Amino acid sequence: MPGTISFTRMQGCIIVRLEVPGVIQYRDIMLRTLSATCKLIAPGARARSSRASLFSAHLVSAVGEAYNNIALHGYAGREPGTIRMEIEQGSDWIRVVLADTGASFDPAGARLPDLDALPESGLGVFIMRSFVDEVTYVPGPPNVLTLFKRLDEPHEASPNSRRRGPAQRV
Repeated sequence: MPGTISFTRMQGCIIVRLEVPGVIQYRDIMLRTLSATCKLIAPGARARSSRASLFSAHLVSAVGEAYNNIALHGYAGREPGTIRMEIEQGSDWIRVVLADTGASFDPAGARLPDLDALPESGLGVFIMRSFVDEVTYVPGPPNVLTLFKRLDEPHEASPNSRRRGPAQRV
């Protein structure tokens, strides 16, 4: 299965698109691409470096959990398709859209884990919700999961208003 990557600039935003096979072995490629894109959000800004580092760690963790869920659960018991990632980066925010053709799973229905019990699984959706500002999901095919994170505190005017298609906040 071939993978593809593209980079463009549009209306002041950087857009990176990556498509990889939906198997766990390609997770690192996707996360390294996201991490590299996160580094562009605050270039040369020493005062923002710790916030930018935390921003990147949170976003990479959330996308890593989403990728795991798609590869391990969405494509379980079937021929793995692809996972497409589109990263749209503004001056102080990043939107990551993941699309796949695996089994649908609505993260809005996921229960909060019992953290006192130290569960070994079932934390993915909790991590996604905890580490990004907005999570939306549209069942497919294709399934479309959107994760949105701001570098600083949330603002009233959000670029998330440009969502495509019907989505529900998770």
